[in-house]
Amino acid sequence: QVQLVESGGGLVQARGFLRLSCVVSGNIFSFNAMGWYRQALGKQRELVATIPRSGSTNYADSVKGRFTISRDNAKNTVYLQMNSLKPEDTAVYYCNAVDWTNRDHWGQGTQVTVSS
Repeated sequence: QVQLVESGGGLVQARGFLRLSCVVSGNIFSFNAMGWYRQALGKQRELVATIPRSGSTNYADSVKGRFTISRDNAKNTVYLQMNSLKPEDTAVYYCNAVDWTNRDHWGQGTQVTVSS
């Protein structure tokens, strides 16, 4: 069974930074894509960034230029570096993995709170 464990969330002031990590059980290179999503209180879950096996990246317009997704295949870990954080970035952040059958796997989520 695939397990994804996120860490790195917390409380930070606006214009600050955080780095989220997601450790995946198994070889992350076997997944079609990895990604980060977020869900703010009362809102639907939304895509933040994805990185497929090819390594190209995709970002939501709201985080372009501020967030960077990366992967370390040797450590089976995906990262989300978040800079210049804004209060509207406050949400629970979820790690996502899409396997070879295009099935989604999710972590338990980590809370990010940005104070103004």
